[in-house]
Amino acid sequence: MPYWKRYLSRLVDFATMLINRYPRLIALAGFVSGVCSFLLVDRQHGFAKVMAIVMLASWLWLMMENVLRQWMTKRFGWNLPPGLLRYATQMIHQESLFFVLPFLFVTTTWNSGQAIFTGLLAAMAVVSVVDPLYYKSLSRRRWVFLGYHTLTLFAVLLTSLPIILHLTTTQSYRLALGVAVLLSFPSILVALSIRRLWQWPVVLGLSLMIGGLGWMLRTWVPPATLWLTDVAVTSRFDNLKREPGKSLDEISASQLRSQGLYAYTAINAPRGLSERIYHVWLHNGNEVDRIPLEISGGRKAGYRAWTHKQNFPGEVAGRWRVQVITEDGQMIGTLRFEVTP
Repeated sequence: MPYWKRYLSRLVDFATMLINRYPRLIALAGFVSGVCSFLLVDRQHGFAKVMAIVMLASWLWLMMENVLRQWMTKRFGWNLPPGLLRYATQMIHQESLFFVLPFLFVTTTWNSGQAIFTGLLAAMAVVSVVDPLYYKSLSRRRWVFLGYHTLTLFAVLLTSLPIILHLTTTQSYRLALGVAVLLSFPSILVALSIRRLWQWPVVLGLSLMIGGLGWMLRTWVPPATLWLTDVAVTSRFDNLKREPGKSLDEISASQLRSQGLYAYTAINAPRGLSERIYHVWLHNGNEVDRIPLEISGGRKAGYRAWTHKQNFPGEVAGRWRVQVITEDGQMIGTLRFEVTP
């Protein structure tokens, strides 16, 4: 056997021994790496790119695992240990989920449907670190396992595309959803065990249904790389310093009509990203105004944007909200105040 093969074999055996002896180190490494990547968001372009490429490559591996293993055996005369491959896939899932979760925990609006999406990914992260759940309940059900992998990839693309390619949140969501729909096709094939020609349109229809459902529920998905660093609802604003006055929770109708009201938001976004957002003013749940704003990423304290509303309906008393949303309706955050008679 050539020297390099012996060396590689020893390296694989050593890695397998470490994984078997210290399995929790994988989960810990994934968690620490995810937190560090979030804290270094302005300097993690390379890491985000690697994560996206690794997730795509690992999906191809899952699809062609048997073929590739046979090819490696025939070409190099060397069998990859199944245990090492299982741990490698588990490590990829852990690393990916702990990479995206810090972003989602910050950007999720917890009193909305976004909590369901983030909660689902958090549950998937728990499954990835609990071996009995991962190996006995998940990996043995092939179509569920592929769906798990596809949803993880979807979340990674949502987070990494704005950082790598400077795509807007809307563009990133559409591209990530398109990739997820494409990769859901083989998962459905495995689930239905296609044997007849008439079943193929059913598979295509189910894939398109997944895409349609993903588009309809886009408001439930947090904009992973946009979050509010500072907010204020105020009657005064310093245009020279770009600083708001004291934030108000309550204002009288007479003050509102005489002074108007500012909605101030500082939004953290990746360096190089330019995007349009909206301040949507709602009175007792009804939309009364939608004002577009252009933001640019890269400022450490967040890009400062504000709207000044002076025209109000005849009856202004009640509960007001200013929703900060993307072009596709993904919510970045909400400001609340009340107008008294």
